[in-house]
Amino acid sequence: MTEGSGNINEVIKLVSMEEHSDRVPEWLRQRARLTGSRLAVIGEGVTWTYRELDERATATARQLASLGIGEGDRVAVLSWNCPEFVVIVHALVRLRATLVPLNARLTVPELAWQLTDAEVVLLVHDEAHRDTAVAIGGSRPELRTAVLAESGQLGALNGVDQAEVALADSMVLDRPHSIIYTSGTTGQPKGAMLTNGNFWWSAMGSALNLGLRADDRWLACLPLFHVGGLSIPLRSVIYGIATVIHHGFDALAVNRAIDEQGVSIVSVVSTMLQRMLDAHGERPYPNSLRCVLIGGGPVPEPLLERAAALSVPVVQTYGLTETASQVATLAPEDALRKLGSAGKPLFPNELRIESASQAASAGTVGEIVVRGPSVTVGYFNRPEATASAFRDGWLHTGDLGYLDDEGYLYVVDRRDDLILSGGENVYPTEVEAALLAHPAVDEVGVIGVPDPDWGQVPVALVKPKREHDLDVEALRAFCRERLASYKVPREIRMVVGLPRNAAGKLLRRELRKYWGETTS
Repeated sequence: MTEGSGNINEVIKLVSMEEHSDRVPEWLRQRARLTGSRLAVIGEGVTWTYRELDERATATARQLASLGIGEGDRVAVLSWNCPEFVVIVHALVRLRATLVPLNARLTVPELAWQLTDAEVVLLVHDEAHRDTAVAIGGSRPELRTAVLAESGQLGALNGVDQAEVALADSMVLDRPHSIIYTSGTTGQPKGAMLTNGNFWWSAMGSALNLGLRADDRWLACLPLFHVGGLSIPLRSVIYGIATVIHHGFDALAVNRAIDEQGVSIVSVVSTMLQRMLDAHGERPYPNSLRCVLIGGGPVPEPLLERAAALSVPVVQTYGLTETASQVATLAPEDALRKLGSAGKPLFPNELRIESASQAASAGTVGEIVVRGPSVTVGYFNRPEATASAFRDGWLHTGDLGYLDDEGYLYVVDRRDDLILSGGENVYPTEVEAALLAHPAVDEVGVIGVPDPDWGQVPVALVKPKREHDLDVEALRAFCRERLASYKVPREIRMVVGLPRNAAGKLLRRELRKYWGETTS
């Protein structure tokens, strides 16, 4: 543990209070009892202590109860990041209802499908999504709706009375906490059921890996409707540290929060980190920044090398919606020694590589499979998908990677994105990393397209950096210096931007559509 991490004893106390039970004290209420005067939420003009957050969660739970929400009900939240989102999350726990966070970038038909699929009874939305909620209501008139209030109000819902009801004082670890839909980077989204225990053990594993400091502040600039964002305020309440909430990602705002607001931990994806470094220039970050967790897929090595040269404490992580965020993370002391690795599994979890349905030897690329208490119990109303994903208790992730001879994980790519060209494996992320090493390249996406001779060949969509002209043939020559000939993109097309989801992940299925719409 790092120095100043005295509150780790409180975490241990929370674990041991009911060591042999499937219950723990309700997180926020217990945190308010233990350290109610500590800062809990900072964002959008508000600064709440844990005692104040606790009061708001109680008031909001009673508002939800007055709308008929009770144990087992599913409530969806359609909102950009805001403090009230966090209040709703804790209020639902007190009613033993289930949260269904909705991706605010989806279309009305996509949102309506998820609401139906999850059997949602109430949709809570912010003002920015009022028209979307009205449009959804046109197809689902039985769906009740409520609007998030301004931050100055005690209850998080606008104009809703409170009902006097008994609220939960404990949490059953096996109970559903959330149904979070997979990002849909490939295929139809599925609702991963995450329990209180999944988030609990994910928080424990992360604390054991990264350590805790009493003055830690974790910045949430990832969307709270994705598991990587949602896990931040949940971990923070268990740890007793502050969550700094940003409406969305803005590189300048993130850098200010680190430089001026004492943010010590931030979770981002590759494109976010790149923009942070571009905006910060050669100025060093303060020593109070002790960890930049980077996930969302394999990280280009040139970006890691750039961050290392600037002494930015980047720690690569590997996680999924199905694992309540991180399942493997590099330990801070290994950040430079194992550059490019996603580390080892967090303490409660297990991870191995399977090739041809058998455990693979060191260095052999295969499917990443995981198991442990942070892994989902399955997909909501999808018994066949659940059975397909789980074999002998192991979750088959569909991601490709390998372990080195010390057991460190290196993520290679999605199995579905692998390009088979003339019998050779081409990993899109490897080709993307080579292209990103060019100083004029800002973003790149690589896919495989059919070829009559080779089966498939790699092609690339490239977004140049501002005020840079790129010559396609010169770029292909740049690749030939770094890649085997069969990995060099057969064709490169310039674009003004690439399709990404709200968490910044590249959407390869959309890349294929973009490729069809571009002209060579």
